[in-house]
Order: sequence, then C-alpha cells, then structure tokens
Amino acid sequence: MTEPRTVLITGAGTGIGAACARLYAEEGARLVLVGRRREPLEQVARDTGGLVLVGDAACPATWDGFIQEVRKQHGGLDVLLACAGGHGLGSATHTSPATWADALRSNLDSAFYSARACLPLLQESAGNIVLIGSIASLAAGPEVCGYTTAKHALLGLNRSLARDYGPHGVRVNAVCPGWVQTPMADAEMQPLMDAYGETLQQAYDRVCADVPLRRAARADEIARVCRFLASREASIITGATVVADGGSSIVDVPTLAFTRLESTHAP
Repeated sequence: MTEPRTVLITGAGTGIGAACARLYAEEGARLVLVGRRREPLEQVARDTGGLVLVGDAACPATWDGFIQEVRKQHGGLDVLLACAGGHGLGSATHTSPATWADALRSNLDSAFYSARACLPLLQESAGNIVLIGSIASLAAGPEVCGYTTAKHALLGLNRSLARDYGPHGVRVNAVCPGWVQTPMADAEMQPLMDAYGETLQQAYDRVCADVPLRRAARADEIARVCRFLASREASIITGATVVADGGSSIVDVPTLAFTRLESTHAP
C-alpha cells in the first residue's frame, strides 16, 4: 500500500487553500494547515483531520517551529501548496508605503519564505511545490499595482526555484486562476453590486461576460489543477505556469468591440 503523502497548505482556512485541503483529505493525505486565523483553520481541520499551525507564512521566524512540528508529527513533507495571498489595491500614486509592503508581503514573501523553509524536507522526498498566482501574474487590472507586481514576481520565483532545485528532485509549478468564487473575490464584487443593484451572482456574470467559458471557477476546480501538478501524472512538468481562467487571458481585447457589435445587431 502506498504511504499517504504529507501536504502543507498555506492560506488553508478559506478559498483555494481550504478546497485543496478537502480534496487531498479525500485521498487520505496527511494535512498541515497554515494560516493567520485559528477559527477558519480549525473548521477545515474538523473536516479534514489536518494539523493546525497558526502563524504568518510571510514571517521567516514562524517557520522554524512549523518545520520542527511537521517533522515531529509526520517525519517529512511531500507537497507544499502556497495558497496564502492578499490584496494590493490602488494605482502607483495611490498606493501608500504600507499598502505596497503589505501587497508584497502577503503575495510574494509568503510564498518565498514557505518554499525556503520547506525545501530541505522536499529535497528528502523529491517533493513538489505549487504556487498560486493569478491572471494578474500575466496582465494588469485597473488600480491593483501592488497585487499585479507581486503576482508577476511570483512567476519569477517559480522559475528560479524550479531551476535551482530540479537537480535535487523537487518540482515547482504555478497555477494562475482567473476569477474564482471565494470570500476574497466575493468582497471584490461588492462595488459592482452597489453600483448596478446586482446580486452576487449577477456581479460574477458581469465580470465574466467576455470570458470564453462565461463563468468564474469554483475553488475545487483550481484545487484539482494543483493536485495534478503535484502528482506523478505531471512528473516531467516543472517551472510551468498553468493558466486556469476559463479562457479570459486568450481574449484579444481590441476585438471585443466587434463582439458587442454582433450582439447589438443580433436578430
């Protein structure tokens, strides 16, 4: 019988991180759930049986104790899913030093320090790292300077880690979702709901109107992409960026006017 894998997930209390935990729990993985808020982590732990470690993934000082606990409880580590992240709102001239620092810390530092701490264990197991990026890793939305910059940098981290640690048996890949129905994205829908008097679903429909699949992803769909990249089926894939956005990043923006023209003149 194959030994269950040990999977450490940052940002495990909500959204994609929580979905990853529940998916891996179905296959009997031993889970380590990392996050800053105890209550949502403990809720996920009740569902999955995971080990809860409360702390900031972006703080290097927290990781010594975390890694000791992982080794003590499970003996090693097979997969790191770096799902922790945050906002970074505002254009450059409307981004304060504190907002800029927080955007880099929550979206980039959290991934870097998680990976750096886990790499010794992952080299022992020839394990995997999956970093959660965004379509903001590939293109710029309006007035999200800090978030866009941090998510772009995350792909550089992905490639650097894959290049340096591939010879040690560690694979590293990134997933770039588009809109995903999570508590964080729900909050981002609020200005549209207020402006247009729309429901949450109507707001999602509006932001996905030009997405080829015409919908946002579910968190469990992104979790399945992450699981694939960390599986034996993806054994030759490293340093890759897998875009899971319903096709939004393939749309030729300057031609959207023609699509709208066709819709306006449709019988």
